[in-house]
Amino acid sequence: MNKVILMGRLTADPELRYTTSNIPVCRFRIAVDRPFQKQGEERQADFFGITAWRSTGEFVSRYFRKGMRVLVEGWLRNDNYDDAQGVKHYTVDVQAERVYFADSKRDDSIGGGFSQQQPSYKQPAPQGAPASQPESGDGFFPLPGDDDDLPF
Repeated sequence: MNKVILMGRLTADPELRYTTSNIPVCRFRIAVDRPFQKQGEERQADFFGITAWRSTGEFVSRYFRKGMRVLVEGWLRNDNYDDAQGVKHYTVDVQAERVYFADSKRDDSIGGGFSQQQPSYKQPAPQGAPASQPESGDGFFPLPGDDDDLPF
């Protein structure tokens, strides 16, 4: 089984490019805090390269910026190449299947996450609720009627 789940902060804005076949590919790096900290030392982090393809990559490049906390689900891919001097280099990259917002406060107009297999759609407002922004600003729409007809 090859499954990776990481939560960390983007170290720079994601970079979207296109292959020669015009397929979108987005690359970015995240810093993931280590789960332990030596007494008297600063918290350490590990840095991971992430690659997101097609609509997932476009989603990441459109809505994510440096410093944002993200959750990435995917799998590891290792590769190797020879540089101009003939030295062999080995790389390990996370291939993102799904990418989610992980900050505690986010813009509700964006949605919760995106996956190539299961796109995220904005939920429609409940019947009777206004189609515009909620009046209270807390993300909830008032429902018609009163609370007396609720079963709890």
